[in-house]
Parts: sequence; C-alpha cells; structure tokens
Amino acid sequence: MKFARLGAIGHEIPVVIDGGSAFDLRPLTSDVTGSFLGDSPTSRVREALAAGALSELRDAASLRRGAPLARPGAVVCIGMNYAAHAAESGAEPPTEPVLFLKTPNTVVGPDDTVTIPRGSAKTDWEVELGIVIGRHASYLDSPAEAAEHIGGFVAVNDLSERAFQLEVSGGQWSKGKCAPGFTPTGPWLVTPDEVDATSLGLRSFVNGEPRQDSSTADMIFAADEIVFRLSQYLALEPGDLVLTGTPEGVALSGRFPYLRAGDVVEIEVDGLGRQRQEFVAWGGARA
Repeated sequence: MKFARLGAIGHEIPVVIDGGSAFDLRPLTSDVTGSFLGDSPTSRVREALAAGALSELRDAASLRRGAPLARPGAVVCIGMNYAAHAAESGAEPPTEPVLFLKTPNTVVGPDDTVTIPRGSAKTDWEVELGIVIGRHASYLDSPAEAAEHIGGFVAVNDLSERAFQLEVSGGQWSKGKCAPGFTPTGPWLVTPDEVDATSLGLRSFVNGEPRQDSSTADMIFAADEIVFRLSQYLALEPGDLVLTGTPEGVALSGRFPYLRAGDVVEIEVDGLGRQRQEFVAWGGARA
C-alpha cells in the first residue's frame, strides 16, 4: 500500500494510492502521522476502499507532492553503511552502526526547491532508503522482531554540506546535515508487505548524468538489523524516520563537483518512487 501527502506546504491532503488513483484519507485520519501508522492502518484503509468510503482526489496529478510522512518526531541516520562509500570517504567499513541525527524540520517534499546554505561550497547528494517506524521499539531481541516494528519505507535524499560536516564539525556530523530542506522525502510511503528492503536498486543523477547506482543488498547493516541495534540505545516511536546510509558516487569522492545554483538532482529507489530537486543560491532571507 502506498501513502502520500498532496498539496501546498502546510495544507497537504493525506491519500492512499490505489490503481494509479489517489483517494482522500481524511475520513480515517487528519494526516499520515505516527499515530495513524501505529494503529495498523492497512486493513482499515483496505476496508474503506472496498466500501467506497474514500473519495478519489480528481486533481491529484496537479498538486504538489509533499513528504509522505508528516513531520517525524526524530530523524535518525546511519553513516558509512556501504563499504564502497566508506572507502571513497577515506574510512574503514564500520563494525558498529555510525549514528547521527538530523532535525525533523529538514524533511520536505520530494520535488521541493532546495537552497544551498549560506557559505556552502560543498553541498552533496546522497540517495538512501528510509525506514518509517510503525511501532514503539526499545530493547528489541532480534532483527526478526525489529521487522515487526517497521511501518514502511521511503526514498530519501540525505543532503550534506561536507565542509560543515567534516571540517568545522567539532567532531560530530549533524552540523553538515541540518540545513533547511536537507531531507527531501518521498514521494510515497510504501508498507513493508510491498517492499523487499534487502534488494532495492538506488540511483542518483545530477543534471541528467548518473552518479550513484547500487543496491541495498550491499548495505553493511540491513534495515531490520539497523532497527534492532538502534533499539538498544534509544526508543524509536511511530512516525520516526531512520536513514540507512548511501552508496558510493557522491561529490565527496572527488570524482564529481559539488552542487551549485541551477543544478538539478534526481534520485530514485526501486518501488519507492523518484524525486527531483532544483538547487538555488541562498538569497539572504532568514527563514
């Protein structure tokens, strides 16, 4: 099942995508939130569709695509989770998941324009598989148990400012990860019954030229393993977003230039949809 949110920023309509059409979920929920995902929504939505209780959103194709998840409580990230990306970053593959955080207000729609931060010379792209938590997860006993706590999967561009992240970081990565608009998410939240997270193709493109082309099969820590391990250190809540790392092919490698105003980045993850962002220069406004 695919959930999405369509409409202007702050006025998104929650929908379910069925047979290529978008059906309004507002008879069941005000938004695609952690509360909605934590209440086993799939069966309720199927019953409502079968009963004709959800009306089709006729103008769906003309509406902005918002992030398919209303603002998460937390954005928890795993770094260096592909061996080849660790190598291009000059690091050894980790033996334990590398953890950092992004602020929830970085989550934006998959096609929203992104402003390059003031003073940035090293804004970078990162296609990633995102995990959306569906049940409270704390001190889980196994990856198999962790799988039961996953509410869905999303495509994410984990944008990074590498100078902020690595050169003036003070020792932790989040400074380079939290600029406004730095977590484009979506277009869909796809429930686990429709996703084999162990073997999904991930690709990125800059101005139409290929950059990354890999598979989640190459992850060091698989999705279930990540949720299991995270649960030993923090409590994950329904609606939290977990980013699982990026494969090789980013600008940090030195093989490609960093992003500049006018550049267009596209990313895609098999079964989870495609994004497109245009990058613009910082114009002096304080959000």
